[in-house]
Amino acid sequence: MNRAFSRKKDKTWMHTPEALSKHYIPYNAKFLGSTEVEQPKGTEVVRDAVRKLKFARHIKKSEGQKTPKVELQISIYGVKILDPKTKEVQHNCQLHRISFCADDKTDKRIFTFICKDSESNKHLCYVFDSEKCAEEITLTIGQAFDLAYRKFLESGGKDVETRKQIAGLQKRIQELETENTELKNKVQDLENQLRIRQVHASPAGSVTPKSPSTDIFDMVPFSPISPQSSTPTRNGTQPPPVPSRSTEIKRDLFGAEPFDPFSCGAGDFPPDIQSKLDEMQEGFKMGLTLEGTVFCLDPLDSRC
Repeated sequence: MNRAFSRKKDKTWMHTPEALSKHYIPYNAKFLGSTEVEQPKGTEVVRDAVRKLKFARHIKKSEGQKTPKVELQISIYGVKILDPKTKEVQHNCQLHRISFCADDKTDKRIFTFICKDSESNKHLCYVFDSEKCAEEITLTIGQAFDLAYRKFLESGGKDVETRKQIAGLQKRIQELETENTELKNKVQDLENQLRIRQVHASPAGSVTPKSPSTDIFDMVPFSPISPQSSTPTRNGTQPPPVPSRSTEIKRDLFGAEPFDPFSCGAGDFPPDIQSKLDEMQEGFKMGLTLEGTVFCLDPLDSRC
């Protein structure tokens, strides 16, 4: 990692923008592992990490363990590390979290990048071994960062993290469904207790069993998965009709149509989502360093 990478403004990339924005570029490599580092950038930082992981790998190799093979999928959405056979995603590194990327000029098989973990916020250095593609993979990550940065500026940075907002709302819905189930169980227990008290309080033989078709509030029990019942309630009224679901346009549970996170219209987000977008802006603002040279474009647009 002793040769500085100098990116010129007119440098020609090796992949078409469509290949990285609409698809991904796959590579096969051996994964030496990842380790926590103190700084987000620096040749010495990654050099120490490489030494550490190489030593650990030699120990495992002496114990008969082989270096695991992985598939890298590089696109403007990030760098995915997958099992090459099952395609299970082991790590998903978003580009705005990658701050340093380099290939080792003393050992041309080794390349590495530093990524900030989304959960712990710690900086992790990922180290790989590729017999022929180490430098090409490094440059591909740089090109993907370049394109993602441009897309971020074009979209105003307003919609890139919308999926996280949806995921949070879906989690809240699951929590509400659990609470609803617990409340149903409590209501059922109260109904049972009330029936027992009525049995004990009424003279023998004078108890009229309550109709199973109504609950303690004299309402027909509602089941979201059972068909609508046409049986009137005790007061003679019909239950309200269940609204039909339209299948003309495929939408999600919030009524939104499918979208691409780089092409949605601008809009305001709640504070928690905006903070994540601010974090993304900071990641792009820091830039990606390739072998000691800061890799970024013009300053961030004031609209972002």
